Amino acid sequence: MDGLIEHEKLENTFPTMIVAFAGWPDAAEAATRAIRYLVRKLPAKKFAEIDPEDFYDFTTVRPQTRVNRKGERTMRWPRNDLYYFESEEESRRVILFVGTEPNLKWRAYSNILTTTAHDHGVKLIISLGALLDAVPHTRDPRITGRASSDELTQKAEWLGIRNSGYQGPTGIHTAFMDACTKLNIPHASIWGHCPHYVQTSPDPKVSHALLTRLRSLIDVDVDLDELRLAADAYQTEVDKIISKQPDVTSYVSRLEQRYDAANATSDEIPSPDTMVRELEDFLRSQRQNTENTEES
Repeated sequence: MDGLIEHEKLENTFPTMIVAFAGWPDAAEAATRAIRYLVRKLPAKKFAEIDPEDFYDFTTVRPQTRVNRKGERTMRWPRNDLYYFESEEESRRVILFVGTEPNLKWRAYSNILTTTAHDHGVKLIISLGALLDAVPHTRDPRITGRASSDELTQKAEWLGIRNSGYQGPTGIHTAFMDACTKLNIPHASIWGHCPHYVQTSPDPKVSHALLTRLRSLIDVDVDLDELRLAADAYQTEVDKIISKQPDVTSYVSRLEQRYDAANATSDEIPSPDTMVRELEDFLRSQRQNTENTEES
């Protein structure tokens, strides 16, 4: 297939495919880190990759130079890797994809993935994503999503994945889901909401929440204890940092009150305008506090 570099031919069928894309739809690296955790813990083996040449503006998504252990300089291009996990139980076989949102040819890029899925007997595709939102880091991460059928939607809602009615600027997820629809491959997306005021990445708490929902949605047996411990350590560290900033502490308290009042039942991912407004209000309060401190 044009654009796909295969390292190994797979003989068995794989009923499930899970994907995530680095970049705009991967706030705090929560989605791609979740997939990489699965790759490591199952464990999964790489069998193919997408050639980046046709899909990126390398002045925008720049390749990285590295020096290996031999002292040789190498180049690392945007990664788009396909892995597989083999199991004696067919229901537990899974293909995993960790990619980088492309700059160009979204439809051609998506077709490579959906064709790969079709060729390997995939019956369900789940995409993981993450976005910034006005949510407190002290509560369970908000999880929303969408599914291609009423049955999948009902199952997702039963697991606490609220249906999203988001409208606005979109990413590769939408183009990819559209390609799934054209091939009649059932699909669902799960999105974790990351607190926009936390600057540190990655966010293992949201990654853990994504995989907890995923593990309930499909037949995948993976130990999440390591990720849970990382999430606990992450929250402890964020708590320490924020405790030294009274203005941020006050802002988090307001978010907690709103979160608790809504009881985490919001059905919609906030619009970009809403998120920008929240962030502007927060930054404005920080500037005012700084100016008041300087004057005093």
